[in-house]
Amino acid sequence: MTIKVAIAQINSVVGDLAGNASKILDCVQRAAGQGTDIVVTPELSLVGYPPEDLLLRPAFYARTRETLEQLCKQITLFPEITVLVGYPAEQDGRYFNAVAVLRNGILFGTYFKRELPNNMVFDEKRYFSSSEQPLVFDVKGIRFGVNICEDTWFAEAPRLAKQAGAQVLLVPNGSPFHMDKQSQRFDVMRANVTSQGLSLAYANLVGGQDELIFDGNSFVMDQQGQVCAQLHHCQPDLLVIEFDGAQPLPARIETGLSAEAQIYQALVLGVHDYVTKNGFPGVLIGLSGGVDSALTLAIAVDALGAEKVRAVMMPSPYTADISLTDSRDMVQRIGVRYDEISIAACFDAFKASLSQEFQGLKEDTTEENIQARIRGTLLMAMSNKHGSIVLTTGNKSEMAVGYCTLYGDMAGGFAVIKDIAKTLVYRLCEYRNSLSDIIPERILTRAPSAELRPDQTDQDSLPPYEILDGIMRLYMEENKARAEIVAEGYREEDVERITRLIKINEYKRRQAPVGIRITHRAFGRDWRYPITSKFRD
Repeated sequence: MTIKVAIAQINSVVGDLAGNASKILDCVQRAAGQGTDIVVTPELSLVGYPPEDLLLRPAFYARTRETLEQLCKQITLFPEITVLVGYPAEQDGRYFNAVAVLRNGILFGTYFKRELPNNMVFDEKRYFSSSEQPLVFDVKGIRFGVNICEDTWFAEAPRLAKQAGAQVLLVPNGSPFHMDKQSQRFDVMRANVTSQGLSLAYANLVGGQDELIFDGNSFVMDQQGQVCAQLHHCQPDLLVIEFDGAQPLPARIETGLSAEAQIYQALVLGVHDYVTKNGFPGVLIGLSGGVDSALTLAIAVDALGAEKVRAVMMPSPYTADISLTDSRDMVQRIGVRYDEISIAACFDAFKASLSQEFQGLKEDTTEENIQARIRGTLLMAMSNKHGSIVLTTGNKSEMAVGYCTLYGDMAGGFAVIKDIAKTLVYRLCEYRNSLSDIIPERILTRAPSAELRPDQTDQDSLPPYEILDGIMRLYMEENKARAEIVAEGYREEDVERITRLIKINEYKRRQAPVGIRITHRAFGRDWRYPITSKFRD
């Protein structure tokens, strides 16, 4: 018996119930034209993921029920199709992460998620109860079970589905992206699902939701653990896969992206969705002539189009001529509006106002930070006047050690490369230039500098970025102790210095704008360290 299963990899918007229902219905209609029997949508596809504390509001559940009932009626137009829709369910005063199984206007089955993740970026135990009841249903003599996302990262829920008679496991997902995530998914599905003789259809969400990126990359795997189909990375997609009984037949497989390509596309998706879903007319970027703002500008243009991006160069007395030259060169290549606003007069005015207060004191980082704060004030003023959101340009290495200025270069609404280490910034620039040469070569080869004092470079204040990034990764992302990091070959004084800077700059990071997460541990939802703490390793 041949069965067709469609994976609807949709970009749900949190709280846009009517819009999400329309996307689901559109996918059902398109799948029906291909003779599909089952359509699988992602986790909480009807309401978007994660809804966070919307899940504490009774009105949210009431509106969800109304929308699900309306969608169920609309699906009667396709009476032969079974549709799986993710939604938050209320039952007897308890709340569940659920999947509704709809057919011909009837909700004939509901599955409640068993495994509720409560680590990293997840807080599902805050909102949901767990259930151990499996759900298995029949289509054309084949038995389909349902699990939701985290269920398949453990063996028990797939085992219960198999025990209840499932031959194929349908898995709606809201699985966020981080580097190397897809290979982890494959390994886990082989360990917990196909090892039990189940084939599976894994339907993942796509889109940006605040700092999270959902990369899609939905796939189908047979009972031997062979990938038979894979959908697009970071794009909405619909794919119909034919099953011969419980055995999926080979279909389209989207592969071959390098790590840099995957990350870059995730950043583009994150900027596009944050700006458009929140209704901003465009973005503002403060250019410096350096690599971080160049990468941010490239991402913004690829995400939104040049017409929605404005770059502003704000030279100070310490800005090198080559920084101006390289900025002008790049904006000409990329085609965005570009303006130059000198901060020299503002800087002189600040120093004059503070002259008595600072009398007899040498210039230091105070004067450097004043320049950064002038720039932040100018950008935010333009944002207020024109409605565009400011994209900040600080990277993860700088955020880790506090090499950034509160209310200065940290001022803005969205931090595009907040989770990108400095060494990765260069790799992403090289990747983008491999597509088209938009970042001037000198930006990539000159020594990085904040240009806030004469002849300044980053390495005046920091170890080389290769060392900083390595220590940061081991300490912050891998939770290694200082002694273990030293054993990896790093100098003890560098390890002591970097880990100390990470600790004492938590207060800055708490005030940083939200930004895109691309590692398995980013500053923000993943990293919850106390600002006030006397603990030392």
